[in-house]
Parts: sequence; C-alpha cells; structure tokens
Amino acid sequence: MPPLTMTSLFCGSFFLFLVLLTGADAGGEKKAAAGSKPWMDTGGLSRAAFPAGFTFGTAASAYQVEGMAHKDGRGPSIWDAFVKIPGQIANNATGDVTVDEYHRYKDDVDIMKKMNFDAYRFSISWSRIFPEGAGRVNWKGVAYYSRLIDYLIQQGITPYANLYHYDLPEALEKKYNGLLSKQIVEDFANYADFCFKVFGDRVKYWMTFNEPRVVAALGYDDGTFAPGRCSKCSAGNSATEPYIVAHNLILSHAAAVRRYREKYQAQQKGRIGILLDFVWYEPLTDSKDDQDAAQRSRDFHIGWFLHPIIYGEYPKSMQVIVRERLPRFTEEEIKIVKGSIDYVGINQYTAYYISNPQHPNQGNPTRYQSDWNAQFWYERNGVPIGPRAHSTWLYIVPWGMYKAVTYVKEHYGNPVVILSENGMDDPGNVTLRQGLHDTVRINYYRSYISQLKRAIDDGAHVIGYFAWSLLDNFEWRSGYTSRFGLVYIDYKTLQRYPKMSAYWFRQVLQRAEGMDGAAGDPRGKRKATTPTTARQGDRDHDWDEEEEMKQFYALIGKIREIKESLSRSTTTAPKRSKAAPTLWMPAFKMEDFQHRGEAERSTAAAEEEEEKTRKEEHSSLDLNLSL
Repeated sequence: MPPLTMTSLFCGSFFLFLVLLTGADAGGEKKAAAGSKPWMDTGGLSRAAFPAGFTFGTAASAYQVEGMAHKDGRGPSIWDAFVKIPGQIANNATGDVTVDEYHRYKDDVDIMKKMNFDAYRFSISWSRIFPEGAGRVNWKGVAYYSRLIDYLIQQGITPYANLYHYDLPEALEKKYNGLLSKQIVEDFANYADFCFKVFGDRVKYWMTFNEPRVVAALGYDDGTFAPGRCSKCSAGNSATEPYIVAHNLILSHAAAVRRYREKYQAQQKGRIGILLDFVWYEPLTDSKDDQDAAQRSRDFHIGWFLHPIIYGEYPKSMQVIVRERLPRFTEEEIKIVKGSIDYVGINQYTAYYISNPQHPNQGNPTRYQSDWNAQFWYERNGVPIGPRAHSTWLYIVPWGMYKAVTYVKEHYGNPVVILSENGMDDPGNVTLRQGLHDTVRINYYRSYISQLKRAIDDGAHVIGYFAWSLLDNFEWRSGYTSRFGLVYIDYKTLQRYPKMSAYWFRQVLQRAEGMDGAAGDPRGKRKATTPTTARQGDRDHDWDEEEEMKQFYALIGKIREIKESLSRSTTTAPKRSKAAPTLWMPAFKMEDFQHRGEAERSTAAAEEEEEKTRKEEHSSLDLNLSL
C-alpha cells in the first residue's frame, strides 16, 4: 500500500467525523467566522491553564505498535514466545504486524503534529537492538529508531524514550531465567548504555522501565503476562519470584541511571526516570481496619518501587508481612538506588475501594497478591465506584487521579512527576461509525485532566501528561478486542481514522500566536514544513489550520442544510431518535470479532512495495556513529 497523504487521511476522517458529529457546537461556524473557534466542550481546559513549559503527548510501546516482529534482524522477546501459547491471547492474536508503525511512523507522527501534541513516548525493543540480549548489534533496528527520532524532531515532536516495556529478549530468558537472575542488572545497564550513546544526542528524556510492578505481579504471581510463571503454572513460585524480580528490576534501573549520570548526562543534558502504575485505593469505610488495608495496598503497589527509590528501603508494611521472602538491599545498593530518578512517571487509569478482609490470611504465604491482605470492591452500598470502560479492570473514577497524584506529592517529597499514561478503552468490535464517535472518551479525558490540573494547582510538581494511546493497537492479553486509541485502526487495511477525542485534544492544545511547542515556549508559531527526506506523497503542501477550520464549519453548515431540507420534504416519515450511539456495548463473544489474522501482507505486490520503501529509507540513512 502506498504511503497515505495527510490530505486523503484527514479528508476521509473529517467526512466520517462530520456525519457523526452530534457533539459539535451548533453555532461553531458562526464563531469561527467571528475569529473564535471553540466547537467542543473543553471544560475550561487549555494550554494556558497549565504551567509554562507543560508537555502534552501520547504514548505507545514497541511490541504493541511496531510490527515487523520477525524481520529486519529483530530477535524474539518473551512476548513473542508467550503469544504462541494457545488460549493466552484473545483470538490467539499476536503483535507480528499489529498497526505496522515500523513502516507508517511518518503518518503517525504527522497525526500527532496535526493534533497539536508536543511529545511522543515510545519504547525501544531491546531485542530489535540486541537480538540475543547482549553482544551482537542489529544495525537495522538502530537505523529504525534513528529514523523515528529524527522525524519526530523534524516535525516538532519531542521524543521520550522508554527502554523496557514488558519485552525482555527471549534469549536471556532461556540463558539464565531472565529477570530472576542478577545477571540481568549488568546486561540491562549495557543495553541502556548503548542507547544513551547512540540516541542520546537527540533524546533528552529517558525512562528505564514501564510498570515494573506489572512485570513482576502479572508475569510471576498469576502468570497472565509473559513469561507466564506462577505457583499454578508449569513453572514458578508466586510467593517468592515476584519479589526477586522486582528487586532485580530496581537494581537494573539504578545501574542504568548511574551509567547515564556518570557518562552522558553532563554532556547530553538529558533527564532520566522510571514509569510506575498507580491505581488509587480508597477505604471502603472510615474504619481503621479499612484505612489500614488501603494503605497496605498502596505500599504493595506504588510503594514497592517508589519507596526504595526515594527512601532506600521497602515500605515497613512489606518488610513486616513478607519478611525473609523480601530481598534486602546492601549498603552499596542503597547508595545507587536511593535518589535514582530525575522524575517519576505515573500511569493512572482507575480506582477501587479496599476493605480489610473478614478472614485474614493464615498459614503459609502463597502469593504476592494475598500478602496485601486486602479485599477489592467496585461498588459501595450498591453504588458503583464509577462507570466501567470495556476492560473489566477499568472503572472511570476521575477523583482517583487527584488523590493518586496528591499522595505521591505528600508521601514522597513532591518529586517531579510526568503523568505518563491515562486513557480508557472501547470494545474491539465497535464499528468505524461507533468508534469515531467516542464522546465517553472525551468525557474521560476532560474529567481526568481537570483533576490533574486541580492537583497541580494544589502544589503537585507535574510537568507533563501523556494520553494512552495514539492508536488502537495490540492490547496484550486482550489482543485486538480492546481499543484505547485516539485514532481508530481498520485492522484489515491499517487505515488510520482520528476519532472525535483526537479533535478534542487538538482544540484543547491549540497554541496562541507567538507560542511554539509546550505552553510558555515563545519561539514563534509552529508551521509545518516540507521534510526533505519524506517519502513522496507524505506531505502535499503546508497545512493551513485556519483554512481547514473554515472548510470544516462550512461542511457542518452544508450538512445541516441538507438534513433540514430532507426533513421538510419527508414530513410524513417517522422521526428518528437523535440520541448518540452508545459506546458501552453489550457483552460479546470473542468469536464475534473477526480479527484479520496475522498475515504479513495480503498480496505479493504489497510485500514488494513495502520492501522497496524499506530499502530506500535504509540506503538514505547515515548514522555517523562513533562506537
């Protein structure tokens, strides 16, 4: 398939979008003509409402979006092995192709730019750089990330690079049981060192690990994530392995940070941190027992990682409960772990009620989750904590954002925070029409970002916000049955269709005259430029936002005229409901959603064109590396 032009991409999306647009301001075209362009309810949110220099971006991870899993020299990761186990992933889907950002990254970056985002948080696939985890370098993989970083910068998007997003090289898992071995600390530090050396002249924001708690808990406590180890699995020990893995992840993080600070930071002038997930846990009642249970849950969740990084030790509650199963830091390790962040990323989606169980755990410890000694609740007195998104774990609880960010401020010395993930999902089988009209997602973002702003106004040191995610993509165990994206993906064609929520962000993030990049950065109004290395057709001409908005409102007016004309000429026809289609679909069977499978390409011609484009891009790249 030839590269999409931005003109064809957005004209098609605009037409579909307009047909669906029941949430547009009825007087929008008049306001646009008068020089004012608001047409969606932003809830008072804008760039000006946030501190100067505040960054807005989107996020993704390598295995979820890149594709090319078995090509261009990439080695397998533990997720490539895990998805091959029948029944582990919905519809037995894989990330072999997913949304093919490996070839379509320019289209995706152009969408980010058009939606007024400042930054892109992507992850680097360790096994695409080092197929065996160490030793031999795959220079085709290096070239890909270099192209991506260069194009981001060229389009005015700041790269935020995450070194690890669940995808350990399978070679290291086979060689020494991966994260269970302390050998991982040295190998990860060497991998990170290489990335700093090769990309650090352009990447100024680094993250070591994304959600290490999820890696340890889901991968080694219940076995639902790669590598699929647990007491009830074919291999593993849920009572000990999660804690060993977490300990090695913390040491690996600290070792990478030390490499960066000692060898690169002074010259490259970048910053480095870690990304932690944080569900807010609210006591079910005001009883002391429930309040204690909620605090234990916070300790076992975010405290498991942030407490050692800030204070040099695990939370006291974990030390008391886990006892000898909890590894201890040596004095030398404490020196490199404590203070090993320039900022912390917080991934915040939802909140739960927590109570103290009526029957506390007794006898031998069985697993990490039972060590919490806490009971989860999704409702109180028959009232749900919030409406549920598609995922069974994701309840929409905006006030949880405020409490989570405020908790980090109050309990960990108000560190610099990046709100590094936030979003909600729809079912994978929603139609294009339903998917584009994502008013619930707009309400989600508006309410959560408003609560984030409230926390900032109350003193939380938050410097950025990243929406998850730009595109619908491979969603781990859910495969393609869950859609988190601001952009709808047709999985048969891989065509991109920006949803209403993408246009909502574009409006919220409009830049005032004389402003460029993040709010408060006075470098002149950003203007699209024709890239000298873009593939033919990537950009037909400079984008004129004012002209496009005039056309947009003219189309709204024309559609309204047509609808009114049809209404007058069909007065005897039955009236149709004006209710917007709901995004909350009834429960569906997995087989109802027919994923396109994992075919690499539908025709030999498409495969040939893809290979031709890849070779042209590779031949034009000059890395000029001095290693």
